[in-house]
Amino acid sequence: MAVVEELLRGENGGAISFGNHKLEEKAKLVDFEFGGDLWKVKTYKTMTKLEKNGMFVYESVPGTSVNRFTETQDGISFTVEGSGDAQITVGLQDETEYEVFINNESIGKMRTNLGGKLNLSVELSETEEVDVRIEK
Repeated sequence: MAVVEELLRGENGGAISFGNHKLEEKAKLVDFEFGGDLWKVKTYKTMTKLEKNGMFVYESVPGTSVNRFTETQDGISFTVEGSGDAQITVGLQDETEYEVFINNESIGKMRTNLGGKLNLSVELSETEEVDVRIEK
């Protein structure tokens, strides 16, 4: 997998790819129209953040590159890569329980907070990507 050179791009089937964890300086793309929504991404080596229609969707510390990010009513799925382990926060439904899968293996159930945010840690290395799936 490679970083997303254009910072944010639409994929066939409605997925998006975003982020570039190798950038030394902050970069952002605002008002990217895809799927009837306006997307915004800020990214560089220490942070990646995604918003949709002004609402929080994804944030990682340090920065990550995310491919095939897909949202459904029942959750989200994506592939992530980075230079090292990352703390990822995603926006979902408020106070809802989700099961989290890393590389198709359940790491357990987690509950979102009042604001709908769910936090997880992902072990990353420069040479591989990790599949993340979060389901109701």
